[in-house]
Amino acid sequence: MDPQLLAFIAVAEEQSFTRAADRLHISQPAVSQHVQNLEQRLDVKLLDRTTRQVRLNRAGEVVYRHAKDILNLYQQMQRLVEDLRDEASGPLTIGASFTFGEYVLPHLIAGFRTLYPKVHPVIVIENTQAVVRSIAEGDCDIGVIEGHAVDKTGVVVEPLAEDDVIVVAASRHPLSGQSSVSVDELSEETWIIREPGSGTREFTERLFTHCGIRPQQTVVYSSTQVIKESVEAGLGLTVLSRWAVHKELQWGLLRQLPVTGTPVRRAFSVVRRASDFHPKATTLFRTYLLGQSRQIDDHLRTVGATPGSPGR
Repeated sequence: MDPQLLAFIAVAEEQSFTRAADRLHISQPAVSQHVQNLEQRLDVKLLDRTTRQVRLNRAGEVVYRHAKDILNLYQQMQRLVEDLRDEASGPLTIGASFTFGEYVLPHLIAGFRTLYPKVHPVIVIENTQAVVRSIAEGDCDIGVIEGHAVDKTGVVVEPLAEDDVIVVAASRHPLSGQSSVSVDELSEETWIIREPGSGTREFTERLFTHCGIRPQQTVVYSSTQVIKESVEAGLGLTVLSRWAVHKELQWGLLRQLPVTGTPVRRAFSVVRRASDFHPKATTLFRTYLLGQSRQIDDHLRTVGATPGSPGR
């Protein structure tokens, strides 16, 4: 791979020649020389430099985008050639939306690593839209997302499993002791929800519309764990995957509220780049995921049948 492009990509992403040098394990003068040589070769300045920061200019943005494509193609070529020589090995970058990535994927990775110990998974957890974008751009090899409201340009999406989305409150919340909860009562509560672009946010909004809930106050967090802690502290209600809260339901820290029209079923899907060529590790992991779909489904359907949560 062209060392000038590698140095330029590192500087662009780190916004620092020093951090780029640390990342590439070379000296800072060497990084500067590589970038200067690239600028001379292209006959254009690529970076705006100040004493405090380094940023891409418009020409730099164009070169960075294409340099990333070149790097991804080069890495894919290397991995495909390695696949022809040997068994599946090397890094496998898996993008996952928060719910699946934090609560389901670690268990699957453990099983996959037992079968293919030479493959080294790297998990990148982002919201659904960011995962799809990373796969389309080649930054992730494969991913699992929740929800449907995504740009599918450049990717292939396959159904994997289903999950329940439920309304939960702290066990000591006044609504937790009621046998039924009205829409007016729900609308008067503070709702703690995920950020736009999250699959859980998509289903939260769908549930609000489906049930006729019009929250008077909402608080937005980008972390499911922070949302759970906030709800447990009695700061409001939320809509989350049953998988994400199954331990809290079991321990009696949270309660599922008896809201008409819930739980709502949603799909988890496998996402790959739309390409005829995938490294062997990517193909094997896709096959493994789809082969585990029944077990994932069965487990997701049983996590709610625990003490402290309403039965199905």
